Amino acid sequence: MPEPTNPDERGLGDLWARTVPAMSQTWRERFADSTRNLLLDCVWEIRNINSDRVPNPIDYIEMRRKVGGAPWSANLVEYARGAEVPDALAGTRPLRVLADTFADAVHLRNDIFSYQRETEDEGEVNNGVLVIERFFACSPQQAAEIVNDQLTSRIHQFENTVLTELGPLFDDHGIDPQQRADTLSYVQGLQDWQSGGHEWHMRSNRYMNSSAGGGPGPVLGGPTGLGTSAARIGFLKGLAGPGGLRSHLQPPMRTTGPLPLPEFDLDFDVSLSPHLPTARRESIDWAGRVGFYDALPELGGQQLWTRADNVGFDFALCSAGLDPDATETALTLSAEWLTWGTWGDDYFPAVFRPTETVAAMEAAKACNARLAQFLPLDLEDMPEPLNPLERALADLWPRTAGPMSTSARRMFKAAVESMTESWLWELANHIQRRVPDPVDYLEMRRRTFGSDMTITLSKIARGGAVPDEIFRTSTMRGIENAAQDYGCLINDVFSYQKEIQYEGELHNLVLVVESFFDCDRDTAAGVVSDLMRARMRQFQRLVSEELPVLFEHHRLDSAARAGITDYIGELQDWIAGILLWHRETSRYRPENLRHPHAAAGPAAAAAATAAAPATTPPPVRPAVPRGPTGFGTSAARRFAGSDSVRST
Repeated sequence: MPEPTNPDERGLGDLWARTVPAMSQTWRERFADSTRNLLLDCVWEIRNINSDRVPNPIDYIEMRRKVGGAPWSANLVEYARGAEVPDALAGTRPLRVLADTFADAVHLRNDIFSYQRETEDEGEVNNGVLVIERFFACSPQQAAEIVNDQLTSRIHQFENTVLTELGPLFDDHGIDPQQRADTLSYVQGLQDWQSGGHEWHMRSNRYMNSSAGGGPGPVLGGPTGLGTSAARIGFLKGLAGPGGLRSHLQPPMRTTGPLPLPEFDLDFDVSLSPHLPTARRESIDWAGRVGFYDALPELGGQQLWTRADNVGFDFALCSAGLDPDATETALTLSAEWLTWGTWGDDYFPAVFRPTETVAAMEAAKACNARLAQFLPLDLEDMPEPLNPLERALADLWPRTAGPMSTSARRMFKAAVESMTESWLWELANHIQRRVPDPVDYLEMRRRTFGSDMTITLSKIARGGAVPDEIFRTSTMRGIENAAQDYGCLINDVFSYQKEIQYEGELHNLVLVVESFFDCDRDTAAGVVSDLMRARMRQFQRLVSEELPVLFEHHRLDSAARAGITDYIGELQDWIAGILLWHRETSRYRPENLRHPHAAAGPAAAAAATAAAPATTPPPVRPAVPRGPTGFGTSAARRFAGSDSVRST
């Protein structure tokens, strides 16, 4: 360590030296990342205060985790419990969700208690209650109720993850009894932190709490811990609210009719590649060669797609807008990747039926495990493909990864696997008939839409010119996430009728908002439209205001600056191309919608992997008043115009 020069450095040096010797190297790395986020990303808070800018809800949740200290505290829970999370589990979705839901609940609770002090005495703008107050143009008390509903939903997400995801995760990774006990001890520590934190807020006079010092609060008046919350006052209200039983009551295949589309506020135009005709012809023929138009045994001999379907889908048009400067070969390859990803996204729910519960999930995991075998970093040792999904991937991977470096292949492989693994998350929700928590949905939507997969190719193309650490900065991640969210939500508004009325889908933000707000379709669509506008404004602000600061701070040379500028242009092309494709494709037109094929009996999922028996999977609604009253009720109203959204 260098010599400390101030009390902050001196305290950190002392604490670090007394903490890390008891922990593993991988824990130290995770803790160092959390500490860096806590220290460095406070710049985000300072910029918001200096410019009197209240963040939008999505940006706030993402950044509050980093600067609020709860992920850092979650690491320290491992230290305090003497129980490290096994390395094999630390990076998995369930453990990440546990840490994120813990962090969100801790921070949102603090925001409710600290609102008066921060807004009246400190001029703070980084407070969740204020964020919601500005976004929905509602009163502070209404905003506090909204935030409390969001907190409750995040706690439900925490509990759902513990009860439904940890057991299978342990089995999949071959976790031994001691490691299971350590992980569950960590989970108990997170729960203890939550209840203790709530009790402290109830007692402390730090936040102008008139009941401070008045003895034990009501939360600890009864049993605590997982499974005992039924004994607490308010449990039934929380259970019936957002994230609870209401999330499981969505009627399938209800008639919705077409969803009116919002105004799309793009200030950049779409350009199309001149190679579009070639990419169209070749990608449609390629889909036939790999078997996408074949009769499938797992669908009772029916086709998933016909050639005419694929012609109308026109994925080459999407690729031509996403990357108008691509070569003929690259554009065709891009169209084929989009075709493969969409066919797979249709294949999974058609074959692995949620009514078969355990059998469906095990078969889906086996299928996903085999897909990973068709992404070898050395481009060798692929198994024999058994179905069109595998056959297409076996063809695409070597043609795409061949020219890449090993590190680039690893990055792209991770992006592909992120998308395919998200199909398992969707299936798990369908098995539970559970509409996702809004935060969990938005974060997983980037994966299910394949955003990372398509955008990663643009990053790889800039390898060498732009340092990897630049792509990991908060500014770049904020730009990418805002762009991805806008593209994903374009899809949700266009696909709403297809997914809800004809497919019984649960993964659409309009539906998520309906369930969470307990409101009607048009009200929910208005909220989604406002979120889209907020994300586009954030994208534009980050590019115009923060990107120049990033250039100077990192002292980037002209080549790196040009590389990032080109990359931003490609993100703009990506958004514009996504919008054009949705306007032109036949995939979401009402006249083309139909109910999907039913699987041929309970054995359909098993039939999808039967040829590979040796494969082992990897280790009463209230009326909505004019003024918002809660996150999940009238806060989800359609506003008269774009000026109703006051945050940036």
